[in-house]
Amino acid sequence: MEARDTDLKKDLDATLQTRRELGEEYESALVDSFLEKVDQRIDGAVERRVRRQFAEQQMVAARDARSPRATDSWGERFGFGIVSLVLAVPLSAIGAGTAHLPGLIVSWIGIVGVNAVQAARSHPGLFGTRRRSSKKDDDWED
Repeated sequence: MEARDTDLKKDLDATLQTRRELGEEYESALVDSFLEKVDQRIDGAVERRVRRQFAEQQMVAARDARSPRATDSWGERFGFGIVSLVLAVPLSAIGAGTAHLPGLIVSWIGIVGVNAVQAARSHPGLFGTRRRSSKKDDDWED
């Protein structure tokens, strides 16, 4: 970025020097020429930023296409729910039979925990754990 700043400073110095040599009658043309260079530089920076953001969006879309939730079918989720409920009955009976109410509570905490992990795996943003980008975009960087 410093090289571009140096180039822009050189262009400005050259424009000012040319204005001193040619006089005020060429000032408008010189300013227009310098502003055209600045405009081209800004357009280039904006274009690079748009291309970078577009590439990032394509990468995110490609990752989402390969994510587990894209490969999990409705049948897998339904089957997991059925198996969880079927296993909940004997686990509840064993927990309540051996440790009474605390055993029943512990067994249901385990059942709910397993289902919560499965839900979080299938739907990454479900519990508000979606990652946020900490990188700040700079308009003037490549």
